[in-house]
Amino acid sequence: MRRILTLTMNPALDVSAEAMSVVPNRKVRCLDQRLDPGGGGINVARAIGRLGGDATAFVALAGATGDLVAELLRAERVDVADFRIAGLTRQSFAVTARDTSDQYRFVLAGPEWGPADVDALLAALSTRIEPEMLVVLSGSLPPGLPTAVQGRIKALSRERGACLLLDTSGPALLAAARVLEGGPYHVLRMDGEEAEELSGRVFPSERELVLFGQELVRSGVADHLVMALGARGTAGVTADDAFFCRPPLVETVSAVGAGDSLMGALTLALARGQTFRQAVTAGTAAAAAAVMTPATELCDGPTAERLVSEVRLADVA
Repeated sequence: MRRILTLTMNPALDVSAEAMSVVPNRKVRCLDQRLDPGGGGINVARAIGRLGGDATAFVALAGATGDLVAELLRAERVDVADFRIAGLTRQSFAVTARDTSDQYRFVLAGPEWGPADVDALLAALSTRIEPEMLVVLSGSLPPGLPTAVQGRIKALSRERGACLLLDTSGPALLAAARVLEGGPYHVLRMDGEEAEELSGRVFPSERELVLFGQELVRSGVADHLVMALGARGTAGVTADDAFFCRPPLVETVSAVGAGDSLMGALTLALARGQTFRQAVTAGTAAAAAAVMTPATELCDGPTAERLVSEVRLADVA
């Protein structure tokens, strides 16, 4: 079993609630409030715990909201590596209107980073990353943290004999796919819309999307590419293999948490020595389990296990 370290540079205190309706220019009284620790790497670590595994969550935390995020994580028995920065850890808000079932999501920016924070981050990571470890960098980057830090973490991981799995979006994803110094990422995850943005093309079929994925892999971006297409399923791509995992039909309650559940299950499967095909299958099942849960909930472990056998895997020629 390989050790897992997840990295969250821009965590959040997730506040979720329901309201009878959401209307402008009036106070919206909320019901059933809940607090969760949030951010990509945090949620990957939480999902791994729900699936019966263990991961250490390396989290950049700030101020009183950061303290609460750490407290909530430890309440879930997630091992926390606490890296401190100035300011306040951001909050995010999700309100579901009962009259329409629409969800309104508000995400704050997070504290600003400076050059000294970057140096301190890399120094702290150098004491945490171990040989054979799977390191998962997931989620958005905070203001002031340059996208080049992803390449520096990749290089540090390779120096330590570890593998870096990257799940990000926006400019950080574009940078990861275009800056090839330091060798490939072990795994890179993106969705279909991000692939179209990156390529400047539209992919009318899964096959054409996968062929673009193989272009990326062969160019040296990543050893393994995971391309998520929501309810349609997930493609797995390497230089000489391409396949598609179609999830079972389930009732969608909330799509929040599906991507992080996918990454958690995939990483845990790889840590347990399973093949890439088995790992993407497990990730697809976990994503399907996650959409069956409300608000910011992640996958339910037993449900994800049960759904693995219902995922349909097919080669993409």
